[in-house]
Amino acid sequence: MAEVVIQEGESLENALRRFKRKVQSEDIIKEIKKHSYYMKPGEKRRAKQALSRKRLRKKQRREQD
Repeated sequence: MAEVVIQEGESLENALRRFKRKVQSEDIIKEIKKHSYYMKPGEKRRAKQALSRKRLRKKQRREQD
């Protein structure tokens, strides 16, 4: 769980900014979106394969340049 302690003299906006960065770095939002709906095992497998193909194409494009 992300937690931010407000230091003395720190504004609420700065603390909120630190909290947002911490949440983003811990991928909490990504996990929430992933578990927000049920994905069938076959759909999950196809999505994983599609992501793998996308990464491979991106890697090949970088090597060509």
